[in-house]
Amino acid sequence: MNMAVAGVMLAAVLAANGVGKKPADDSVLKQIQQAGVLKIGTTGDYKPFSYKMADGTLVGADIEMAKDLAATLGVRPEFVPTTWKTLLEDFKGGKFDIALGGITINPDRAAVGDFSIPNVSDGKRPIVRCADKSKYTSLDAIDVPATRVVINPGGTNDKFAHEHFTKAQIAVWPDNKTIFEQLVSNQADVMVTDGVEVDLQTKLHPGVLCPAAVAAPFTHFDDAYLMRKDKELRAVVDGWMWQAIASGKWKKDYDAAMN
Repeated sequence: MNMAVAGVMLAAVLAANGVGKKPADDSVLKQIQQAGVLKIGTTGDYKPFSYKMADGTLVGADIEMAKDLAATLGVRPEFVPTTWKTLLEDFKGGKFDIALGGITINPDRAAVGDFSIPNVSDGKRPIVRCADKSKYTSLDAIDVPATRVVINPGGTNDKFAHEHFTKAQIAVWPDNKTIFEQLVSNQADVMVTDGVEVDLQTKLHPGVLCPAAVAAPFTHFDDAYLMRKDKELRAVVDGWMWQAIASGKWKKDYDAAMN
């Protein structure tokens, strides 16, 4: 496809999604633009999407995307801290307009907000110490009394573990930034988490942590941005996301955050 044709197709998609149209006075989009600020909820503990550094700086692919989205809307970004355990209640309580940072689409979240088009497709996989990569190769192999499964509270990892493991020991570790050290230090044996996180933590702990040799991911899901229900806001965010993916901006931000 040549650039001219691609440009025409992009313009058509953005127009169909409402980008460039004047929002209704009572729309959430209009409220955000009148306030001059986009409030963005993020946990700041999930590389490569959203991570809070020691000095308080937020970095990650979705952080860069959020800044670009705010600029597209003509407002400034304001990042609001949340946790996986409180994210849904914080969102319902109006603490932020949009939540991002590796947010999995699920029915509970979709019931109270709108999801953008996905920017990540992924699945749950186990990460283990490298010596055990051929040991924990299925749900049945993990779900035995001797296995220590570690989870972070409140998110999809928590839900997955309690739905699938009835015999294994399940331990909650509240800090997602340090949870993988539980595997490194032999305080836990397995964590089942998003494949993106498995790949990144394997890279950060070479020769120590490895993906378990499973035949395929245990699940499939999409990650997207959760926003306040409003057809005009969703149309603009979808058009902007589509453009970021089509232009390579999303991949560039993601690749930079993985390195």
